[in-house]
Amino acid sequence: MRDQKNVHCATSFSRGWYVSFKWNPLSEVAASAPESFAGLCKNLDESWLDEALGLVGSSATLRRRKLPVERAIWLVIGMALFRERSIQEVVAHLDLALPKGTSCEGISPGAIPLARARLGVAPVQRLFELTAEHWAIHPAESDRWRGLSLFAADGSCLRIPDTAANDAEFGRPGSNRSSAGYPQVRIVALLALHSRVLAGLACRPYRTGELTLARSIWPSIPDNSLTILDRGYVSFWDFNTLRSAPGFENRHWLVRMSSILSWRTVKKLGPGDELVEFEPSSDLRKKHPEVPATLIARMISFQAPGYRSTTVITSLLDHVAFPADEVAELYHLRWDVELAYDEIKTDLLDRLESLRSLKPDGIRQEVAGIGIAYNLVRIEMARVAADEGVSPNRISFRHSLQLIRVFCLNSWTTQPGALPRRLGSLEKDLRLLILPERRTERRYPRQVKIKMSNYKRHPGRPHALRERKP
Repeated sequence: MRDQKNVHCATSFSRGWYVSFKWNPLSEVAASAPESFAGLCKNLDESWLDEALGLVGSSATLRRRKLPVERAIWLVIGMALFRERSIQEVVAHLDLALPKGTSCEGISPGAIPLARARLGVAPVQRLFELTAEHWAIHPAESDRWRGLSLFAADGSCLRIPDTAANDAEFGRPGSNRSSAGYPQVRIVALLALHSRVLAGLACRPYRTGELTLARSIWPSIPDNSLTILDRGYVSFWDFNTLRSAPGFENRHWLVRMSSILSWRTVKKLGPGDELVEFEPSSDLRKKHPEVPATLIARMISFQAPGYRSTTVITSLLDHVAFPADEVAELYHLRWDVELAYDEIKTDLLDRLESLRSLKPDGIRQEVAGIGIAYNLVRIEMARVAADEGVSPNRISFRHSLQLIRVFCLNSWTTQPGALPRRLGSLEKDLRLLILPERRTERRYPRQVKIKMSNYKRHPGRPHALRERKP
């Protein structure tokens, strides 16, 4: 009944039945969702959109526009779902522009970036945080391993347009060919391993260290959890923060051992299983005298079929409650965060060179929109997987995304009364995308097959030199 009400409100909105100076955009924000998002917005609670758009300045909503802020937030999500289309095509094909009178006219290209600027960064980031909390954190608490919800964290980089503003704000990596061709933004994601939904997402300039950026998502990790990390996250300070931060309880970590650590054995627990002790560096003790003098951790060495011998360290000290063979098997789940990045870059972003936005705030807004779009697809997959009694990771992300894209593009031309039937058809199609069980052994050896160019990067000539002389 509620879905039918939302569809009716969206239809009324698209016909321009609201009076501009009497309409409250926050009280009717769910109704502003276009019909093209009917299949996805059923997963978005109305209060989340209200709270997110509550961060928009009041002056941005006083005047009724053809692309108001409550529709601009759907534009940002649509930009991520339809990366292969121009932004103007996204507005047109998803029917995001308000009609003028009773006829639906187009919208000028210059009005689109202005609408995104009025929306700002904070509302999109807040909407992502709310989806992450309800779709990743809460479900993970109901699907535990030995009483702990499982997460993984890792970082990556995304190329962004080569503009002066983006270059000055985010910077670009160096290389043996002078510098990279594009500026880059560094991101760190926290992933709920059961559903592979993003539980946290942070972006900063490329010059920001990955571990420094990761510290901004540590507060997103809930109590009674285990977070699996890459060996680049080996840090006495972060181990202590994750385990003993005020206001948090029973937060554990698991990370691959690094050669930068010095340790001594405290107690043997079994074959390849021992308690070890670490000491902080003298520089860390000087900066933070409150850190403990030593840190006890557990070191486990193992060799999985098809992999090299591996050593991990963890805060799970009880070898009876947390058997070593199960902990070793858990570590390989860290690869799921790499698979999530592959789904974002290869499938969601279609392997395109860079993001779209020409300004830093647009980049931050776009990254948050990508997180929301990814989670929208993932939560739909998780719901279908629950109905079928399989893991959400057994559903094909690529083909689910393709089905959802087709549904979104066609829904706004569908009569409202036919939407429930089309939604049922979408769910049936998603059930056909169940993948086989994950392989336990490596099928092909890891190889690097793409050779870097021997030529230095040509930075281009100044615009003044390229102008044709009369």
